[in-house]
Amino acid sequence: MSFRFQFSLKRSSRVWVGGLVAAVALLALNNRAATKQALSVRARGRTIEVDGVRLRYVEAGSGRDLVLLHGNGSAAEDFQTSGLVDKAAKRYRVIVFDRPGFGGSTRPRDRLWTAAAQADLLRSATQRIGADNPIVLGHSWGASVSLQWAARYPDEIGGAVLLSGYHFPSPRFDALLAALPALPIVGTIICHTVLPPVVRLIWPVLMRRLFRPQLVPPEFSEALRGLVTAPSHLRTTAAESGLLIPVAALAPKTAGRTNATIGIMAGEADSLLDTSYHSQRLHRALPGSMIRIVAGAGHMVHHAAPHLVLEMVDSIAAAGSPSPEKASHSAPDSSGSLEPDRPI
Repeated sequence: MSFRFQFSLKRSSRVWVGGLVAAVALLALNNRAATKQALSVRARGRTIEVDGVRLRYVEAGSGRDLVLLHGNGSAAEDFQTSGLVDKAAKRYRVIVFDRPGFGGSTRPRDRLWTAAAQADLLRSATQRIGADNPIVLGHSWGASVSLQWAARYPDEIGGAVLLSGYHFPSPRFDALLAALPALPIVGTIICHTVLPPVVRLIWPVLMRRLFRPQLVPPEFSEALRGLVTAPSHLRTTAAESGLLIPVAALAPKTAGRTNATIGIMAGEADSLLDTSYHSQRLHRALPGSMIRIVAGAGHMVHHAAPHLVLEMVDSIAAAGSPSPEKASHSAPDSSGSLEPDRPI
């Protein structure tokens, strides 16, 4: 009787384990199919290989070079759906990269992808595609990359615009929690199985927090929802969450060495980052920088007010240009600040 019970228990355990393995395998296959479908609709764009990394980028317009770098968990479509690309392309040559590991760009695991490492790579990429003295604009994590670019190569860029940046270390339990899927082995299994459906399930909540107080643009959600749940994309997002605080701890020291023209923008109602602690504090730390805090805007300030972001780009272009064109753009006052905004 005891033998039969033990045999039945072992058999039951094998059934449960087999079922669990089958369920995990089905999840992985389903996520792989969803990822393939999401990537198949992203045919628009070009690719370039630099230092063993394949970078996808989208190009539009003509004129002075303007490089756009998205935030953590996003891709080039972020700037496209905001309307900023179309507006800027009327007078700039706009180059929008998928940063390493996001969208159609790869992220080799043989190096630590800090903001400085990404700045080095993207600087080489812009040189390869003939971008001369570009203005570099970055949003959120992309702002950290832009700031490092300005600090490391101040004489090779026409200035930097930093949108909603995380520039100084502060306690971020949410960032540490979000970094867990970047752990070896266990994190990889999570990213290929349970995490994609979980992210798809809570997607509306994540987007409301990201965009508030604005509504989530349907075109943004449609363009990125399938893409950001790709296992490789999720792992990259987790890795950058883990690097958030260390990168910010080094940023003020390196930023203070740049002589590049810096423009800083943030939403007054940003619910993810403290605008006063990060953007206004960085403005005080960088003499000669320009700043604009947009009333009524949240973290996605380029979606809330793309026209004001473009005005900041124009001001940076004018400040670094000796041509008569400089006089036609709005200029900062003596403190380096732009005129305050009315609520949008």
